[in-house]
Amino acid sequence: MEPVAMHIADGIINGPTATACAVLAVALLGLCVVKARSDLDDRLVPMAGLTAAFIFAVQMLNFPVLLGVSGHLLGGALAAALVGPWVGALCVAIVLIVQSLLFADGGITALGLNIVNMALIGAFVTYGVLRLLLKALPRTATGVSVAVFITAVVSVAAGASGFVVEYAIGGTTNMPLPTVTGTMLGLHLLIGLGEGLITAATVATVAKTRPDLVYALKGRTPAPLAATVKGAA
Repeated sequence: MEPVAMHIADGIINGPTATACAVLAVALLGLCVVKARSDLDDRLVPMAGLTAAFIFAVQMLNFPVLLGVSGHLLGGALAAALVGPWVGALCVAIVLIVQSLLFADGGITALGLNIVNMALIGAFVTYGVLRLLLKALPRTATGVSVAVFITAVVSVAAGASGFVVEYAIGGTTNMPLPTVTGTMLGLHLLIGLGEGLITAATVATVAKTRPDLVYALKGRTPAPLAATVKGAA
């Protein structure tokens, strides 16, 4: 069995597909840099640093699931919720670049693929789903937790689906596409549930103490939290 994991190694996806994803990653990260300038302020900069450090730590914890198959938490949902999609995508991309260059976690030629799947899909799909859920769910700590949990599960499944599409286009191993699809989606559904719990607990904790630091709650502070802030003032 060939190795399959969210961090794609060199050679699993062919050169043309990897190159196309690298070009897409560079273009979208450039857009993120431009858009992030309007978001960064004295409160968001330290939060971005803490978010990147947390994602780096959890992504380094790889665990085997099947022979040749490993998985890890992704962190895209957490980044999008706390610092927004533009800064969040940059945080995850920086983590992936450091891991690839310094720790050989993910191939260098596959770096564009990994950035597309975990940083870009993770941040933008996540934030779109999160905004929709926060419009429908009550503005309470419980509502925020539920929204972030669902978003994290969707984020992980979307990232895994990105790999499946890339493998269908340019996969180079002998593993059949149905096997890759079933393994990746089944494995990352389980990872998504775990990531959902961790992300929901983390965001809910920050929202209860400093709702102003949660990007997704800008202009929509949960009702009990708003009352607490007024009382403190």
